[in-house]
Parts: sequence; C-alpha cells; structure tokens
Amino acid sequence: MSTTTYPSAVATAPRTRLRITGRGRRVIAGLVAFPLATAVIASVLSGALLDGGTAAASSSASSKAVFDTVTVMPGDTLWLIAHQVAPHDDPRDVVDEIIRLNLLNPGALPIGQELAIPAKYSAE
Repeated sequence: MSTTTYPSAVATAPRTRLRITGRGRRVIAGLVAFPLATAVIASVLSGALLDGGTAAASSSASSKAVFDTVTVMPGDTLWLIAHQVAPHDDPRDVVDEIIRLNLLNPGALPIGQELAIPAKYSAE
C-alpha cells in the first residue's frame, strides 16, 4: 500500500493584509469617540449639577435670611405664582429663580408647600 502525501493547503495559502476602507476608518473612529464624548458630557453635566446644588445649598444654609413665602393652592402653577409676585417681570425669569431658590423639581409642585420668593420680587 502506498501512501500519497498531499501538499498542505494551510502552508501554501498566501497571507493577506487587513485593509480598512475610508468608511471602516470612520466607523472605528466613531466607536472610539462615542464613549469618550459620552464621558465628557456626563462629567460636564454632573459638574454643572453639583455647582448649582452647592450654590443653592450654601445660600439656604444661612438661616438668617428672611423671605416672603407663598403657599401653593390647588390649581397653582409656577407660571401663575410668578405672574402674581412679579407682574411686570418676565415670568420665565421669575419661575427660574423660584425653582433655584426652593430647589424644586420643575414637574412637581405639591399643594400646601410654602415657596420662598426671591427678595427682589418681595418688595413689589
């Protein structure tokens, strides 16, 4: 019985070089850039939230400050309260200042809550 040996296909296969097209380069760049951009945005947003919270917490820490207050009644909105306390000012600015002063979540306004009014609108 004679044995025949065949040449190995693996040994004779030519080695090919990986070639990346321009589109492939853009995809790889996007895959690398997306997590980096997400991390940068997250750190900027968390820094802004921390700064805003710190500033508001330090301003509320001085218990000597006296503010006029408004009690939230059924049907009240921040827009309506802003218009009542400062009818000649832009309600968007007044709402923003009330939210920051009271550390409010803009979507939640519980009935019966006492809202502090910024001092510059108390005199009006």
